Amino acid sequence: MSNHISSAPDSQINHKAAVEYWGSTDASVNGMLGGYPQVSRIDLQQSANFLAKLRRASSTHPTTQKVKRVVDCGAGIGRISLGLLSKVSEVVDIVEPVEKFTQEISEGDSFKEIRDAGGVGRIWNVGLEAWNPDPSEQMYDIIWIQWCIGQCTDTQVHDLLVRIQPCVTKGGWIVVKENLSNDPENLDVYDETDSSVTRTDVNFRKLFEGAKLRLVSTELQRGFPKGLYPVRMYALQPKE
Repeated sequence: MSNHISSAPDSQINHKAAVEYWGSTDASVNGMLGGYPQVSRIDLQQSANFLAKLRRASSTHPTTQKVKRVVDCGAGIGRISLGLLSKVSEVVDIVEPVEKFTQEISEGDSFKEIRDAGGVGRIWNVGLEAWNPDPSEQMYDIIWIQWCIGQCTDTQVHDLLVRIQPCVTKGGWIVVKENLSNDPENLDVYDETDSSVTRTDVNFRKLFEGAKLRLVSTELQRGFPKGLYPVRMYALQPKE
C-alpha cells in the first residue's frame, strides 16, 4: 500500500475536530450561521420557494397537502426544521452529531408545539459519514442536506448519496444546499477553522453523477451579504 499522503483538500477533514468546533459554538441561530443571523430569513424563504416549485411540478408530492416524512441532515439546533421542514411535513427526523444542539430540538421551548403534535421523529446523534438509515424503517419524501456536507470527504459524500437513495420515496428528492468555492483556480478550499471543505459546482456535479443521481433543478441563493461564499441548491433524484 502506498504511503503517499493525498494533498486533496478533503483529505484534511478531521471529524473529531469539526464536532469539537461546533460543540464550542452557541446553540443559537447566530452560532449556527457564523455571526450572520440576518441571512436566516432570506435563506429559508428561497428554500421554501425552491421546494414549492419542485412540488408544483410533482405528481407524487403536490403542495395541496403536507408530505409524510422528511429528514434534516446536519440539523444543528433545528433552524431549518423549525422554519421550513416542519411546515411542509408531518414528521421531521434529525441527523446531528452535537448533542447540545439536538437537546434544543428534544427539550427546547421553540420545538414544544411541534413535539406535542408528534412532528419530531427520530433523532440520530451521528455525523453524516456514519448515518445509515434503514429503508425498511425510514422512507423520506425529502432528505434535506444543508451546510454540513463540507465536513465529509468526497468518498464519504459519494457513499452517503448512494446509501440514502433507497430511503427516498418515489418522486421524492435529496436536496443539497451548500456554499460554493469561488477559488480563482476553480479548486475546492479547505477551512481549518471547522475542518471543512468548500467545493466547486463542478465537483458537486461530479459527485452527484458518480452516485447516479439525476439533477432535477438547481438555483443560486440570492440576497446574501457580499463577502460570503455563493450558495447553491441542488434537487436530486435517483436515476430510474
